[in-house]
Amino acid sequence: MKNAETLDVLDLLSSQHDEVDALIAKIEKGDDDRDARFAELADKLAAHASVEEKIFYPAAFQESTSEMLHEAVEEHLVMKRTLADMLELDCDSDEFEAKLSVLKEQVTHHAREEEEGKLFPKLRKSMNAETRAALGNEVLAMFEALMKQEPRRNVPNETEEAAPLPG
Repeated sequence: MKNAETLDVLDLLSSQHDEVDALIAKIEKGDDDRDARFAELADKLAAHASVEEKIFYPAAFQESTSEMLHEAVEEHLVMKRTLADMLELDCDSDEFEAKLSVLKEQVTHHAREEEEGKLFPKLRKSMNAETRAALGNEVLAMFEALMKQEPRRNVPNETEEAAPLPG
């Protein structure tokens, strides 16, 4: 982050990954309102995937990132399918617990190993700070707008095919 008015998109997305991990941990513990925590998790995952697919991935698309981004939208699709299944379940059921474990693995692989481990370092070299800051502000604005609309409700309609990418 540079200052209060600019937010590096890579830092923003990483902080959203942290928030998702924290929510999953709270749901796993089960020591408060699981339904409300899961709704918050589902909304954050849905909004996060949307901003990546609509703003971040198209901006990050280049020959050297094409394969990673195609894999990323496929990983989003798998995550959305798991999330759509979970939205139909009782948060206290064994099936929900099993799917939460699978979702956690999917999110960790996608966010930590693929994005933070491979894609973000490549983009830190190929995108200048001003571009990353402008993208950060755009991504944050869209994310905040989506969060007001319960974006988890759209997830079941986004499970047919992966989001399109340029090229």
